[in-house]
Amino acid sequence: MEEGGPGHLISLSADPAGAGPPAPIAHGGDLDAARRLFPGAPEPWLDLSTGINPVPYPCPPLEASLFRRLPSGADHAALRAAAAAAYGCAPDAVVPAPGTQILIETIPRLLQPKRVAVVGPTYAEHQAAWIRGGHAVAAVPDLGAAGDAAVIVVVNPNNPDGLVHSVHDLFNAAERLAARGGFLVVDEAFADLEPIRSLAPRLRPGLVVLRSFGKTYGLAGIRLGFALAEAALADRIAAALGPWAVSGPALAIGRAALADAPWRRAAAAARQADAARLDRLIARAGGRVAGGTALFRTADFPNGINLFRRLGEAGIYVRRFESAPDRLRFGLPADKAQWCRLSRILR
Repeated sequence: MEEGGPGHLISLSADPAGAGPPAPIAHGGDLDAARRLFPGAPEPWLDLSTGINPVPYPCPPLEASLFRRLPSGADHAALRAAAAAAYGCAPDAVVPAPGTQILIETIPRLLQPKRVAVVGPTYAEHQAAWIRGGHAVAAVPDLGAAGDAAVIVVVNPNNPDGLVHSVHDLFNAAERLAARGGFLVVDEAFADLEPIRSLAPRLRPGLVVLRSFGKTYGLAGIRLGFALAEAALADRIAAALGPWAVSGPALAIGRAALADAPWRRAAAAARQADAARLDRLIARAGGRVAGGTALFRTADFPNGINLFRRLGEAGIYVRRFESAPDRLRFGLPADKAQWCRLSRILR
């Protein structure tokens, strides 16, 4: 079993036929589970089990009418235009959705059963969704091991190790797949605050890019995400989601946040500084950072099992890895009090 993303655990091999339903995927941010593990822990919990920006975008005031009426075509068009400008693609390539998770679930259902390679270990919902869609799925360690798969799924930067694939390699894979009617799905959920090149400005047939809104802007409850694809494929994805897939308030908040480039630049600098601070705390605790992004760090410890327990008993919840018990993943504290609380345990 491998850690599958923000709080997800799932086997990286497909269930054999007749083996029964797969084990349920555990989700990060599940403080009910934390309380069951550590019933005596102090409240409130410090939840570092997700990779969500701990300093959210300041939501603008919303018109009351947004809660009373269905979203209009103009509302959707305004959000698509803001997303297109933020991600560097055309507005007709943008498909807004109620979170990227629903896109991960929807895209496999648009295709006839195919051979699918998921580059991992990575976010577990990708493999689980393709299996549920009736596809033959294999986990592979890198792009070169995908063989004759018709679909390749890559998370870039990867979760939980922060691995970044080169744009050159990804484009080459997309072109090879498109030549035989295949697809490359690139999940850029953690790309917004990273100094990496996105594939969004160079969309082409056979390439789908996923972008997360909630992680970057610290507004996971808004439930907003995007698929970016050439217009014909974008239309197919949008049709599968159906009308009014995104709420009016989410459309308005998303439009405002995506248009605020200065906030995004400042957030990237601040979270990178926070991640470097977390690196120092991890090193002081005897840990070795194995990877991560501006929103989380994954580290190995001499006795990670004991550290997970000590953190939990102090009311601090982090992610652990079933296949690597001494490996933990930390999200970022939000303020001075939370940093001090974490520092006291890591000291």
